[in-house]
Amino acid sequence: MKKFFYLSICFFALTSCKKETISTISSSDYLIFGDSISTDKAISYEDMMAQYDQLKPGDTLNIKFKSKIKKVCQKKGCWMTIELPSGKEAFVKFKDYAFFVPKNAQNEEVVVNGKAFVSIESVEELKHYAKDEGKSQAAIDSIVAPKTNYSFMADGVLIKK
Repeated sequence: MKKFFYLSICFFALTSCKKETISTISSSDYLIFGDSISTDKAISYEDMMAQYDQLKPGDTLNIKFKSKIKKVCQKKGCWMTIELPSGKEAFVKFKDYAFFVPKNAQNEEVVVNGKAFVSIESVEELKHYAKDEGKSQAAIDSIVAPKTNYSFMADGVLIKK
């Protein structure tokens, strides 16, 4: 019985090491957050903007794209904004609140995989995000209207090392 248990542990350890090596090789220049994903078939942020232009509130699109991180939640790293063309941005949350990204990841290259959608955020939500971002009370109080956003629910994120 002991030999079988020992062999099972060794087999599990070898299997785990092999899986880790495979995911590290495919994304060796990136840190992985959430589901293990690769950069394969990631579209550019310009192509993503064209996809967002086709979406209406209520539509979703499973997609992977590459961009640059603009802002990260400074409380926990529980959301980020990423660059889109013409000064626009996509607001990214993480599926099931299951993982966070580093709070100092601004300006880093990123690949996100998940669901893209267009959302309308309430004044209350916008004020909450402004507070998380560390904005002044005057800036928070100046938020008086809802905003249409390009949103993304990521199940996997790669951040360039």
